[in-house]
Order: sequence, then structure tokens, then C-alpha cells
Amino acid sequence: MLFNTWTYAAFLPVVFVLHWLIPDRFRNRLLLVASYIFYGAWDYRFLGLLFLSTLVDFVVGRTLATTQDGALRKRMLSVSLIVNLGILGVFKYFDFFVSSAADVLAVLGLSPNVTSLGIVLPVGISFYTFQTMSYTIDVYRRVKQPEEEFERFALFVSFFPQLVAGPIERASRLLPQFENRHLTAARFESGIMLIGRGLFKKVVIADSMARLVDAAYGAPDGLGTVGALVAVYAFAFQIYGDFSGYTDIARGSARLLGVDLMENFTQPYLSRSITEFWRRWHISLSEWLRDYLYIPLGGNRAGRSRTMLNLLVTMLLGGLWHGAAWTFVVWGGLHGLWLAFERLQGSLRKYSEPLVRRDWWRVGLTFHGVALLWVVFRAGSLTQVREILAQLLSFSFVGLDLGAVATLVIMMLLVIRLDRVERSASLMNQPSAIKQGLLLGGFVVAVAMFAGAASSPFIYFQF
Repeated sequence: MLFNTWTYAAFLPVVFVLHWLIPDRFRNRLLLVASYIFYGAWDYRFLGLLFLSTLVDFVVGRTLATTQDGALRKRMLSVSLIVNLGILGVFKYFDFFVSSAADVLAVLGLSPNVTSLGIVLPVGISFYTFQTMSYTIDVYRRVKQPEEEFERFALFVSFFPQLVAGPIERASRLLPQFENRHLTAARFESGIMLIGRGLFKKVVIADSMARLVDAAYGAPDGLGTVGALVAVYAFAFQIYGDFSGYTDIARGSARLLGVDLMENFTQPYLSRSITEFWRRWHISLSEWLRDYLYIPLGGNRAGRSRTMLNLLVTMLLGGLWHGAAWTFVVWGGLHGLWLAFERLQGSLRKYSEPLVRRDWWRVGLTFHGVALLWVVFRAGSLTQVREILAQLLSFSFVGLDLGAVATLVIMMLLVIRLDRVERSASLMNQPSAIKQGLLLGGFVVAVAMFAGAASSPFIYFQF
């Protein structure tokens, strides 16, 4: 079930009304049923995988709480990791590794007879497996008490607003919110505003950019320098509008149900370094990789060389998390090298202070570096990366599409305006009635105007 469909537009109000009408003791059960309906609407066959991850990690968590045997605790944690990573490995990576091995053997002059599974990738599998794994790891580390109620734990794993594309929530933050929820006027208003803003980002900005991007990557020959630049910038704003728009809708939907999801984006394109970018972009994944991969590898505690290696390994695996393709691995590796270079240069200020004039060259450099690396992320193959970059460096102006350039400029200005709104005095949280009504009305009108055009799937649904 997609957020930007009439199905969800009917589904959410029904769940909302029932949720607040029924007695409190039945609300989690309703949300659990609604979450399974939401996920099953895409493909009911994969509900079994969702339930399997839930059941295994609930049992593992309860066992970890009832034993002091160190060896048994390690075995139970291994069960959780093997089941969850095994599900990921089979459904997401098996065909990739088999085909990659076959390619290597072919280079060596061998002719392997390989068979791919051809399994459809379950939507959101990378998100909910990471979320439930974080629970068992935290219980193993004794930083989180295990959940005693299976129903509440199952809701933690499957909560529909963030089930498919995050944010990847921690049990210590989300589980307590499934008790004694309350709806206030401020919470309702901010939830509606978040949904409106998210739909605007997706339908108006991301889908408009998607048409430019798909056309460019579908036929890169003859783009010329300007056409390639349009493709680069358009995808940078497409993926931002698409993913942050999804997060806004998820946060708004959850807020209507009395739950606050974490913020996953904080103006990432205003970052002054790649390190700051990863503190602002997909924050829940960045923190997951830091806490459950980078730090266990040794973090920055084992000297400069080991720190560089840990950063590179973390980002390589982070790239692979995004998809079973070499383009994602290369994209993650390049980000890892950039992070390592910044660490080597000692440019790791947290930039907690506001932007000042002298920072804008850093913002521009970081944005353009990130946008250029998005080419590797978006391309269907490394060959297509080479084709786009060749057009970018061709210094040719053939095939210039002024309409595409104008569309890009308009959408960029809209993103800048939205960022200013988000930064300015919490307009979304404590607006005046007039400002709130005008802003929401503008979102509704714009979404209605653009809704008739072809809609593209949410990018992160494939992960």
C-alpha cells in the first residue's frame, strides 16, 4: 500500500477513527492488524517472513533475559543474527552473489552452470530486519530490558507508518510509546501538516524530477553537458523529495496515532562536510551503522589506519544494504573514502553553530560532491555511470532542453523554500491558524494539480 494513493487516503482515516474510538487496551491490537493488512496489501505471501523475524527475536529476547549463561546468550544472539541476515541473504543477495561469482569464473575461463532463484524482493525487508536485530543486540548488551508482551513487540516490528522505509527505530524509543497514547489538537494539526508536506515533496517535487531523470538515464547518449547536469541535479532533488517526503508522511501518520517517530532528515544539503551530511541524511541508518557496525569494528579506538579501514568497511556494507548491485557497493565505498579523507584531515567539527557566510563554499562543495556520487547510486550499471560522466565532461550543448532546465530550477527553488520554512521558528509545530491554513491549502492545491501525472514508486521501497 503506497502513501500517495487513494487506498491509503481511505485506510489511514479508518484506522485513525477506530483507534481513538475503541478502549485503550485494544488499540495496539488494532494497529497490529492494520499493520499486517498494510503490508499484506503489497504481497500477503511475505507476511510469514515478517512474523518469523518477530517470533524469533521475541523468543531470543525473552531467553536472553532469563539466563546468565554467557555461552547460551551468545548462541541465542547468533540465532537472531543468522535468521535475520539469512532472510536478507536469500531474498536480497543470493542472486547477486551467485551472478557475481559466475562472472569471476567466466573471466578465469570457466563456464559455470549457475541457477538464480529469481525471488521477488519483499518490500521493506532491509528496514524491519535491521530494526528487530537492533532490539536483540540491545537486550544482549543489557542496555534494553526485553519486551514481555508479544503483541506489543510485534507492533514494534511491523508498525505500518515506518514499516516499509523507516525511520529505523530503536526499541527503547518506540516500545514505550505503545502505552497510554493521547491525542491533542497540536499533535493532530502537526500530523496533518507533516502528511501534507510529505505529499507535496513526493508528488510535486520528486515525481516531477523523476520524469527528467528517467528520460536522461533511459537515453544518455546525446545529453550533452547541460543535459547531464540536469540529470545530476534532478536526481539529487528527486531522492531528497522522495525519501524525506516518505518520512514526513510516516511521521505525520504516526503522530495522528499518538506516536512520535524520529526525525530522519535535517536539511542534509546544507551540510558543510560529508561527515555532517551523514548526520543529517537518513539519520536512523547512519546511527544504526555507527552503533552496530562501526563501533563494534573498533571505531576510532585502534589508531588512524584502523579507523580508516573501519569507516570504509562500514560504508561498503552500508552501500550493499541499499541494494544488491555493484553500483551501490561502489557508491558506499566512495562515501567511505571521503569520510576517511575528512578524518585524516581532521575536519570533523560538528558544526552545531548556525551557517555563516564563510561556510557557503563548504556547503557548495559538499552538495556537488554528494550530487555527483548520486550518479553511481542511480545508474543501472557501472557502464551507465561512465556514459553519464562522459556526457557531463563532453562540453557539448547539443539537445539542450530549456523546458527541463526551467522545471529543475522551479523545483530547486521550492526545495529551498521548504527548507527555509523548516528552519524558521518551527512553523510546523506552532503556526498561527492563518499561516497553517494557507500552507496546508497550498500543499493540497499543488498536490491536486500534479496528482494526475504519472507517479513514480518511492525509491527506498526497493531496499
